[in-house]
This record gives sequence, structure tokens and C-alpha cells, in this order.
Amino acid sequence: MNQLKKEITLLSGIGQLSTTLLGTGLFMIPAIVAGIAGEFSLWAWLVLFAAICPIALTFAQLGKRYPNAGGTAYFVRKAFNPHLERSVAWLFVSVIPVGVPAAIALAAGFLQQLLPSALNDFLIAQLITVALLIGVNLMGAKSSGQLQTLIAISIFALVGAFLWRGEVGIADLTMPAMSSDSLWPIGAALGVMFWCFVGIEAFAHMGEEFKNPQRDFPIAIIVGCFVAGATYWAMSVVILKFHAYGSVEFDTASIPYLSEKLFGPNFKLLVSVVGFSACFASVNLYTQSLSRMVWAQAREYKPKGKMAQISERGVPKNATLAIGAVLAISCVIGELSGLNLEFFLKLANGIFVLVYLMAMLAAFKLLQGASKWLAALSLALCTFVFICLGWSMLYALTIFGLLMLQGRKDNRKAVNM
Repeated sequence: MNQLKKEITLLSGIGQLSTTLLGTGLFMIPAIVAGIAGEFSLWAWLVLFAAICPIALTFAQLGKRYPNAGGTAYFVRKAFNPHLERSVAWLFVSVIPVGVPAAIALAAGFLQQLLPSALNDFLIAQLITVALLIGVNLMGAKSSGQLQTLIAISIFALVGAFLWRGEVGIADLTMPAMSSDSLWPIGAALGVMFWCFVGIEAFAHMGEEFKNPQRDFPIAIIVGCFVAGATYWAMSVVILKFHAYGSVEFDTASIPYLSEKLFGPNFKLLVSVVGFSACFASVNLYTQSLSRMVWAQAREYKPKGKMAQISERGVPKNATLAIGAVLAISCVIGELSGLNLEFFLKLANGIFVLVYLMAMLAAFKLLQGASKWLAALSLALCTFVFICLGWSMLYALTIFGLLMLQGRKDNRKAVNM
């Protein structure tokens, strides 16, 4: 068996993407953005959604035409060559030691509040999170999709409860009047908010496992992005109404504050459960996509190797276990070193945006007609964001450059043999 099972339905696909986009962002970004732009953050969310639509639609067109577990790397191969494909593939995998453990740490922060005193240690909570990730992934895409759909429903229920208990009315939903003074805070907020929609590139790796990728994959991306955007906007409305922003404490604790204010202290436990679930769902899709990337590369270049093997459940078992081992080691190193979490997140963001940029470049070459011009617009947007990253852009370019040089050396060796 060397093919993944086609088990993802339209509903589970929407659940997977929406929970991945919400993930840790829902518990931090709306409050941070409100602190930057105030009431104009409501406009900033609409601007962001308008900007992300071309990128999401371009990914939808690529996934519809080229469903493959290789994701962006496969799109690059179709558009250019295998050498560039391998560089993009391992660029994406290089996010493991800097990006995914940071997200695991955020999830572990919620889990730690739920553990008994004997296990109430941050590193233990991280390792338990990694073990749960591997367990869920080994069960197969169908089980994972069902779990993430349930998590999505719980997130929507939590936000809905805030809207209901907070008695949000028409006056709270009214958009503030725009002025020239509002443009700068909206622009500053967008630099933070873009990361709420990082995750579409990871979802591209799941296209091969859709039951009907040509029909359901593009719908899942479009609806998933819309659902996530609407949820962020609604959460921002509640945060603005109750002024749960404007301090460092609110940046990470606005939702616990609102839960206690609106429902009392006993609601905190439920918020911790939903918070862990949301963070877990976000990291879960990345764990899936990374294992599929490793598997796809092994299937293409070392089809008889262990990493190319598929379990009875249609899961790349060895690739998943390998990803899990790297995650566990990275968590231990990160905890022992005490390195700054925000620093690693910035490094990871540079890699993600460069992967987006390469996907849009491939789309511009592969697609035709209106889709081609949509890809051109998306490419321009990604290039602008990449430039705005500043120093973290250099990290991604350095990794990518080293991978390209190594690929050329390997090609020369193959020619000389």
C-alpha cells in the first residue's frame, strides 16, 4: 500500500481548516489588534479578509487541479523542476524546530491548568501534547477530521455564548466612521493579523485525501477562511465592548477575563478546555501536513524506504513518528535553553510567507485565464508581506539558499556517477 486513504469530507475539511486558522490566534490576536487600532480593528479584519481572499482562492484552484500530499512543493515541481521542489519541501519541513514547538508551548499552557498536581509541569504538558498529536494522527485523517470538527463547533459555541451573554446589539456591530487618521493604525494592525490566516499552505497537503478533491477542496478553503474571519470579527466586537484590551495581561488573557466577567469563575475550566482544543487543532493539521510532506518526498525519491510506507489505516506511520520525535526533542531543547518564544515565531513566519510566495509563483505559471491574474495579485500581496517581515525574512532566505546549494551539489554528484 503506497496511497493515502481518501477519507476527508467537505464538512471535516471545513472543520480542519477553520480550527487551524483560529488556533492560538483567537486567544491573543483580537485583543492585541484592539490595543493597536481600537475600534478601527473591525475595519482591519475586513481589509485582511479581502486581502487573503485572492490567496485562498488561488490555493483552492491549485488544490482542485493538482491534489497531492506534497502540497506547495508539488505545485512548484509541476511549474518548474524537481530541484526547486525539494528545496521548497525541506524549507517547509524546516519549520519544525522553530515554529511547531512554539505552538505546542501555547497549547501546553492551557493543558497545564487541567493536569493534576503531580503532572503540573510545563515540559510534561508539552510532551503530553506531542503524544496526543501523534496518537490522533496515527488514527487516520478521518478520525482527525472528526475531532477537529467537534473542536470547531466548541469554539463557535464559546464565541456565540460571549455574544449572547454580553448582550451584543446593533450599536455594538456598527462600524466606526473612517478617517485619514485611521489608516495608520489599521495598517499597523494588519502586520499582526496576517498570521491568523497562516495555515492554508498546510491544508494544501491534505488535498490527496479528500473523497472528492475537485469539488470539495476549493469549497473547504473558501468556507473555512470565511468562518474563521467571521469568528475573529465577532470576538473583536465582544473585546471592544468590554474593553478587554490595552495591556500586556489582556494580550493573552482577554478571553479568560471575559469568561469570568460574563459567566463567573467556574467557567474558567471550560475556557481552558476550549483553549487547549483550539491550539491542539492548529498544531494537529501542521503535524499531519509535515508527515505527508516527508512521506511524499520519500514516495517520489525513495519509494522502498521506511518513510514511504503506509499503515493499514492509510497513514504514513514512520513519517508521523519521525515528526513526533523531532517535536519532542525540540520541546525539550526549547525548555532547557529558555530561548524567547516570540523570536522563534518570527523565524517561522518568515518560512511560512516564503512558502506562500512560492505557491503563488507556481500558480501564476500553472493556471490560465482569470485564475492566472488572480495568482498574480496574490503573488504581489505575498511579496509585499514578505518584505515587511524585516530581519526574519533573512532567516527564510538563508535556509532556502542553503537548500538550493545542497540540491545543486547533489545533482552534480548524480551527473558524475
